[in-house]
Amino acid sequence: MKKLWAEFKEFINRGNAMDLAVAVVIGAAFTAIINSIVGDFITPLISLLTFNIEFSSLQFTIGEGDTAAAFKYGHFIQATLNFILTAVVIFLIIKGANTLAKKKILNKAAAPTRLCPYCSTRIPETAARCPHCTTILDASRFAEDTHQGGSNSTA
Repeated sequence: MKKLWAEFKEFINRGNAMDLAVAVVIGAAFTAIINSIVGDFITPLISLLTFNIEFSSLQFTIGEGDTAAAFKYGHFIQATLNFILTAVVIFLIIKGANTLAKKKILNKAAAPTRLCPYCSTRIPETAARCPHCTTILDASRFAEDTHQGGSNSTA
């Protein structure tokens, strides 16, 4: 039993389980936002276009009395519309987020780079010092006392 408990604790403390738990909580919160957008903004607009037809109340019955079978096809139509609207909203949000991320990536990638002559690490063209090997590449941008006596000085 102790071994099983130890394995369980190890499993729970692994990053994957914690990441999954965080993803579920964030997913639930995101679901509430998407449902609000669909239910509070988009569905009323569609209701205006369809002259306030309430799809969920549409049904037909076969038979009479208490034994009649009610086919509530309106629920299916409403669920299908909700699914499509939710998918569209999620698509638009993800597309917007990806566009913003691409712009940030492109802005970062657009900066010209060069190779450090000492360690061959790719560094920004304007770098005065290599962030990897700390070699001073442009001594004129440093005060005289910061690069004197160092073994990796280029002066």
